[in-house]
Amino acid sequence: MPSALESPEGGEEDILQYEEIEDEAVSPMDLSELLKEGTKESHDRAENTQFVKDFLKGRIKKELFKLATVALYFTYSALEEEMDRNKDNPVFAPLYFPVELHRREALAKDLKYFYGEDWKEKIQCSEATQQYVDRIHHVGQHEPELLVAHAYTRYMGDLSGGQVLKKVAQRALKLPSTEEGIQFYVFDSISNAQQFKQLYRARMNALDLNKSTKERIVEEANKAFRFNMQVFDELDEIGRSLVEEAQDGGFPVHDGKGDIRKCPYYADKLGTASPGCPFHAAVGLARQPLVQLVLAACMAIAAGAAAWYIL
Repeated sequence: MPSALESPEGGEEDILQYEEIEDEAVSPMDLSELLKEGTKESHDRAENTQFVKDFLKGRIKKELFKLATVALYFTYSALEEEMDRNKDNPVFAPLYFPVELHRREALAKDLKYFYGEDWKEKIQCSEATQQYVDRIHHVGQHEPELLVAHAYTRYMGDLSGGQVLKKVAQRALKLPSTEEGIQFYVFDSISNAQQFKQLYRARMNALDLNKSTKERIVEEANKAFRFNMQVFDELDEIGRSLVEEAQDGGFPVHDGKGDIRKCPYYADKLGTASPGCPFHAAVGLARQPLVQLVLAACMAIAAGAAAWYIL
């Protein structure tokens, strides 16, 4: 099993460095493979919810992003409370990485940034999030082996696609380059995300679980995806009632029509280039009332000049 090496100095530079892990033959019965294959359909459905698709296009209202952060805070508070409860339980203990993975403190920083010092008084758990939270507490207290499914679904996603969402949110919402508001996506104690994920999967595969328990964990992981999709749908519903916010100087990042990847000015990879497409930017700008008035005046002057020249 791969090991984690700690810096001997400690302190702020006490960041885990993970040994290079050689590719090994993976058994179809390994828990990591069962979860990967068994949740593929749920994963695809989650990625294709309207909320996630809009988010990836940069069409995320700040108020909605704040509410999503609130949902994450309640979710991770429940998850990490139950992980702490089961940190010595052999069915979960090998996956207990509080320093590297826990997100509650980071989310508290994000909420303080968005809502101010009294953020705790301004937030509340939504209905969909509460259902998710209740399930996590039930699992942690009555079926701790299933906690693996919830930890896997959340943290592995945060270290993968979550890093793309971090860049999109920072750009679309004009968040500070110092990463205020997106601390949730920052894993300071993980030096190499890919190697850490390999370590995590190896720990999962080493758990002493029978076939029936592994199947139940896969089933629970699919439930976790459904809970997440319910939260996404709830946020999407709320988003429809929010006033459209101006972005990038008064026009949307993208109008949501057509395939954004076919725009010649759009970055090949999300999060690596400028946020907007110049064509859509020009179209959006031309729709502004003041700009239309100026264009009309210019056209009138041009028409008058042309008439004078002809005469």
